[in-house]
Amino acid sequence: MPTSRLETFADGVFAIAATLLIIEIHLPGEGEVGEELLDLWPSYFAYALSFLTIGIMWVNHHVVLEYTREADRTFLFINIFLLMAIAFVPFPTSLVADHIEKEGAREALLAYGLTFTVIAVFFQAFWQYASRRLLRADVDPREVSGINRSYLPGVPMYGGATLVALASPTAALALFAAIALVYVSASIWARE
Repeated sequence: MPTSRLETFADGVFAIAATLLIIEIHLPGEGEVGEELLDLWPSYFAYALSFLTIGIMWVNHHVVLEYTREADRTFLFINIFLLMAIAFVPFPTSLVADHIEKEGAREALLAYGLTFTVIAVFFQAFWQYASRRLLRADVDPREVSGINRSYLPGVPMYGGATLVALASPTAALALFAAIALVYVSASIWARE
């Protein structure tokens, strides 16, 4: 089956997940508007970090499909599990926004980290399956090797940052932000 239907469905899931992130941000309506807007900084940060990360995944998903000649049944189901995990992102994002400065920060960051670790596992399965069975014949092996190198650290990086949340939720949040910046930088430099 051509990948066009898979890509259309995936684009919809990515768009909905990214849009749901902003729905979680709202003023409590209990005080001065200016103060409340400033007090929402954890929500803004969590939103920006998760939106950027979903955007990175969308770009990488597009790259994989760009190199894929077709989608078989197994690939479609791997994609479904990947998208299911991505659609879950707004929930741990809201936990982080609500608890980063309060009790429950550790648990919120663990949920956030576990979600992205699971996504990284599914993304790795998505790429590895495609690269072993579904790549177009004209794909440059050097590009495949480069994608392998850039995707392989995802699971250990997210898993490691998640473990850091046990000791310091703030440090874990900083590591999740650093991971996003590394992937953005790598994507930009890889295409130049």
